[in-house]
Amino acid sequence: MSDEATVPRPTTTRRQADVIPTLTIIAHPNPERVPSQLKINGTLQVSRTSPTFTQLSDGRPHPLGDRYISRSPVTIKPEDDAIWVLPGEGRIEVLADGKLVSEPTRLDAADIERGVVLTLHGRVALLLHLGPSKAAPGAETLGLEGCSAEIERVRKDIRTVGELNVPVLIRGGSGTGKELIARAIHRESARADRHYEALNMATLSASLAASELFGHVRGAFTGADRHHTGCFVRCDAGTLFLDEIGETPVDTQAQLLRVLETRDVRPVGGSATKTVDVRVIAATDADLEGAVRQGSFREALLQRLAGFRINVPALRDRRVDIGPLIYHFARTELENVGMTKLLAPADTEQPWISAATIARLTAYHWPGNVRELRNVVRQLVIAGRHQQEMSLGSDLDALLRPLAQRLSNDPAPSYDPDNFDTLESPRAPARSSYRAPGDVSEEELIEVLRGNSYRLAPTAKALNLSRTSLYALVEQSSRVRKAADIGREEILAAVASASGKLTVASAALEVSTHALKLRMRALGIAD
Repeated sequence: MSDEATVPRPTTTRRQADVIPTLTIIAHPNPERVPSQLKINGTLQVSRTSPTFTQLSDGRPHPLGDRYISRSPVTIKPEDDAIWVLPGEGRIEVLADGKLVSEPTRLDAADIERGVVLTLHGRVALLLHLGPSKAAPGAETLGLEGCSAEIERVRKDIRTVGELNVPVLIRGGSGTGKELIARAIHRESARADRHYEALNMATLSASLAASELFGHVRGAFTGADRHHTGCFVRCDAGTLFLDEIGETPVDTQAQLLRVLETRDVRPVGGSATKTVDVRVIAATDADLEGAVRQGSFREALLQRLAGFRINVPALRDRRVDIGPLIYHFARTELENVGMTKLLAPADTEQPWISAATIARLTAYHWPGNVRELRNVVRQLVIAGRHQQEMSLGSDLDALLRPLAQRLSNDPAPSYDPDNFDTLESPRAPARSSYRAPGDVSEEELIEVLRGNSYRLAPTAKALNLSRTSLYALVEQSSRVRKAADIGREEILAAVASASGKLTVASAALEVSTHALKLRMRALGIAD
């Protein structure tokens, strides 16, 4: 790092005094390095050996350290309200949001506020964004993954209100993690060892809502053949989380308001009341103020619920958290199938989760937020756990194209997610210089695969194809073997015939050595 003056913070309408331009590692061959951060306080010379990024899990400083990345640096230079990316000698290929940086490129304040993915040599992905001016390495995450200023604000709110006995209203879009926040508030409170319960009001009919909340006595209505204890009584001295509070039936709202004000609960059909001490946390993605104006939600209830308000950001507003979330969800899914070794740090030609995959997933707006990202990662892990990479190009496209189509009502991003096809291999040529997949015959495909020991990265380079196109050709070909289709007995026979040499066995089986190792591990043949 040079001794140049600190960078002026971008002057945008959302600029905050506690954020500063930041480089965050969102993809790395060693998943333990995600996330790591570096504050941009002057011109940076980014290479394999310097500068150091602070690993947020433990606060330790490390350079990028990947041997495939050159020691010849890329320059990141702040200037007024922008940041320049200077490729230098070009020994490290740099892509900014999927576009090759072949000459000095200016990223303005709006770019930085949105976040720009910088992919270095197809190996490491960095997000250039506005991050907290002071990171807190090793700090408790409260069960909320991410390092963005937005998610740290939510954590701060949880710590602020957790120990208090006030009701909390959590507001945010569907899938943003509102129940995770409710559970975190409960854990931070003096009620942490008492009962916690969640009730989704959108699942209850008007006739059942009061019964579920307050209970009922035997004979209170048709079918009430026994006494039922409601949530408020079950959660006495604990916490009750009411999700989709905006869907509460109007008649039940009046009863709910009374209980919140008096703490007295009367079951449906009963005459006796019970005084309870329940902390209520409510959540919604609805416009409650608009519902108040329309007469479908009681203003007094809104004010009673909103003792403290927490606003949860959409995933698209905290892009820096997408990479860490992908690794977190992938690790969880791999634990379920006993294959966490796929995420072990390894100095290999192709990490199981590539920087290209992280970059492409980071490019989308995620209308379903964290829940949708989790579902996509689960599908990619299931589909790719026996492959060289977590995602196959055609599978990834099939998952993400519907997402892009659903964004028609959202503001269009200033970048084209399709540009991330050029990220699929190191030193990838520009999209216009790729061959069309239809120009590659099946005979040529088989010949080049065989000549490259069935490794996909060098095959794509030799054929001058994008990795996405190569994946599609492989999937379409009936002559290309998939390691996942090879049975245990055939593998054992091939390994025995090769005297245990996997390179020889993989050649005989017509798959890559890496793919064979993954298949053997999945079948329990090898550790």
